[in-house]
Amino acid sequence: MKLITHNMLTSKCLKGVMTGYPLGINATDVKVAEVDFNHEFITRILPKVDWEVLWKAAHDLGHSEGLPQSLDPKFEENEEFLKKAHRVLLEVEVEEGYLICPESGRQFPISKGIPNMLLNEAEVQ
Repeated sequence: MKLITHNMLTSKCLKGVMTGYPLGINATDVKVAEVDFNHEFITRILPKVDWEVLWKAAHDLGHSEGLPQSLDPKFEENEEFLKKAHRVLLEVEVEEGYLICPESGRQFPISKGIPNMLLNEAEVQ
């Protein structure tokens, strides 16, 4: 699971959960897979990303080195920053582990890079 995916996931559909965001990550296997840098994609996606959540996820996985904790309004002009953002968004992948609902503590397994967020009927609102 790439961190760009993590940034969009929520467990809001669980009974009793109001927000369900951001999900915690407990990773047992993290890999970095090189992806071609695409300047246009990164500059267009960054305004849509919750930067603080992305930074915390990268930090929790040990991949936040050189990343600022807040997004600079002029980020488009900083090629070095864009490459670091590209790396954490698209190259850092959680292969095995769990996503954890911040409100209920419910764990969702990540296996072979795929988060399983299927719910039991009793868990659905």
